[in-house]
Amino acid sequence: MTADWLHLSAETWRYLSLPVISALVGYVTNVVAIRMMFHPIEFRGVARPWLGWQGIVPRKASKMTGIAVDTITESLITEAEMFGRLDPREVATEIEGPLMVMVDDVIETVMRRHYPTLWPAAPETLRRAVHARLRAAAPRVVTRVMHEIRANIRYLFDLKSMITRLLVREKTLLNRVFKETGRDEFIFIGRSGAYFGFAFGLVQMALWVFFQPWWLLPLFGLIVGWATNWLALKMIFNPKNGIQIGRWRLQGLFFRRQNEVAADYGALVADHVITPEHILDEITHGPYADKLMAMVRREVGATVDDTLRVARPLMNWTLGEHEYQRLRRDAEQEVVARMPALLERLTGYAKQRMAVRETLIERLQSLTPAQFESMLRPAFEEDEWILIAVGAALGFAAGWIQLVFVFSSVFEQHFGALW
Repeated sequence: MTADWLHLSAETWRYLSLPVISALVGYVTNVVAIRMMFHPIEFRGVARPWLGWQGIVPRKASKMTGIAVDTITESLITEAEMFGRLDPREVATEIEGPLMVMVDDVIETVMRRHYPTLWPAAPETLRRAVHARLRAAAPRVVTRVMHEIRANIRYLFDLKSMITRLLVREKTLLNRVFKETGRDEFIFIGRSGAYFGFAFGLVQMALWVFFQPWWLLPLFGLIVGWATNWLALKMIFNPKNGIQIGRWRLQGLFFRRQNEVAADYGALVADHVITPEHILDEITHGPYADKLMAMVRREVGATVDDTLRVARPLMNWTLGEHEYQRLRRDAEQEVVARMPALLERLTGYAKQRMAVRETLIERLQSLTPAQFESMLRPAFEEDEWILIAVGAALGFAAGWIQLVFVFSSVFEQHFGALW
């Protein structure tokens, strides 16, 4: 009697294991699918693209970035809007201290280089007058340059190009944007795999009680691996606009969380992509930097001419026009060389006035569901079938493992001779 009870108990546990294992398969296949979206960062394998794998997001970095950039620059914020918020006079005031230090340093460096004997021997009043005139002119130069930058920003700075280069180069940053923005959705995918898997497992268990063909367990494993991924993705993005059923509202998780996702996305982009540091670096070292520097050289050269016009005849007489032009170009170059360090002082002011984070969040929250979905899904939508297929393959393998190790008698009944 005891032996029969133990035998029945073991058999019962085998049957009860079906929904549990099915839930585990659903969870694991979904988690693996999520990880395959982002890892590995670089291709790992023998022969691209068939014998190996690279995460969908880093593999499609260019396309992903293109979609993100289009969303940001066409629907959220533009170069003209950001720079239009910078007041030229405020900029001059913001950097006034380091600007005066730079002016004094440039004067002494250039004058001592070109007039190593004459300049130190010049009357103190003359030297102070030159410093005073250039110090007084410097804020006006900054203001004029800022007005020109704002008026010609499309020719000096390309926001779309900056974001594209940054995200394509920094695949880990691109991963972070998508992972952190959709973190709740990815958690849901994993958990829903367990829930759906358990439900499928109950159906599987009921069928297995009355019907035990060897192929049933692998087939259900395949169905669980496929269906849990497919259902989770459907529930995240559908329905877009929501359907009211009594007291309940059915809407895709991604759209229910639009305000929260918008806050996360806006903060990540503002803190790691469209930052004052990246913007200033793009302006001073990017593909259009020479245009800005030509503008600065022109303003500096005009200011030098205006400041030294009284002493110009004497300077031409002592050293000649050619040497004066060399001094002028030298002064321009010295200012240009110091520009990046000077502009670094503007990062705090620029962050506050450009208000990139606040603008992105506000406008993301006001997007329509279709526009909002286009932020995250389209770039990897065409490869979703791969994730679903991987889930199906892993589920199929798990079904075989169940058949061989949990219900070995059924396996041996059909494959005993081969085994």
